[in-house]
Amino acid sequence: MERSSPAGRPGGRAVRAPWADRLFALAAHGAAWLTLALLLGILLSLFAGAAPAIREYGLSFLWRSEWDPVQDRYGGLIMIYGTLMTSFIALLIAVPVSFGIALFLTELSPQWLKRPLGVAIELLAAVPSIVYGMWGLLVFGPLLATYVQQPLQHLFKGVPVLGALFSGPPVGIGLLSAGIILAIMVIPFIASVMRDVFEVTPPMLKESAYGLGSTTWEVVWNVVLPYTKTGVVGGVMLGLGRALGETMAVTFVIGNMNQLNSISVFEAANSITSALANEFAEAGEGLHQASLIYLGLVLFFITFVVLAFSKILLAQLKKSEGSKS
Repeated sequence: MERSSPAGRPGGRAVRAPWADRLFALAAHGAAWLTLALLLGILLSLFAGAAPAIREYGLSFLWRSEWDPVQDRYGGLIMIYGTLMTSFIALLIAVPVSFGIALFLTELSPQWLKRPLGVAIELLAAVPSIVYGMWGLLVFGPLLATYVQQPLQHLFKGVPVLGALFSGPPVGIGLLSAGIILAIMVIPFIASVMRDVFEVTPPMLKESAYGLGSTTWEVVWNVVLPYTKTGVVGGVMLGLGRALGETMAVTFVIGNMNQLNSISVFEAANSITSALANEFAEAGEGLHQASLIYLGLVLFFITFVVLAFSKILLAQLKKSEGSKS
């Protein structure tokens, strides 16, 4: 005699109501469309708020360097330069350091050290950005001025290009200080992603390379990196997105100066996020507020371009991997 399930169906399978699947599908579609609607709403609101500045300056806003609320004249070149320069410095420092951390954790670290060191690095991501900013202004800035800026200025004094690159008052704030603080902030993100993708490399591939006499560096460079390059690029782009959008830490240490006097990395400067944090609350309605919103729109498109470039690059890497296989 065949036993029946509690739901009255043989084999123990419960009857699934057809409306539940339709409700789940509707909720999933609704969540996806809500995300797109929010993104479109943000973009439209930025365009509407920046409309007076767009009508006044057009695309020339991107290369105008004047920012004078008293005269009601605005240009975003200094903020755009500060945002891109600090992010570039951050990646220049963070990518090699993160690669070294991931390499040590996956290939060189003793077993007893792997877990506590990995947890300690990931905990850096939990530190609030304002704490990084306060630490950078009160502790790191004076150390940078005394032990890095002054020696570099004495070393390269009179050298044509390097002298100008390291000129400026050694006060511990500026583009270099902001870039280093950003690098410390993005290292946990990039290092965690690199470590995770390094660990998914099949052990057989690495052991085969070691068996052929390869060194650790040769195994990483010729086996691990080619196998995980898509994940590595994704981690770097994640760190770049974090650096572009950071506000409070940069506001503390960049100097918030709306003038660009030289190419020096020691000069005080400004970024899009720090300008918005400092001026938006006091900006009156009109061209000043519209110009700040225009800066936000520019940052939105910079982030979009970075994301689109990363997607294209990842697609090309996957395509090349598919053709090789």
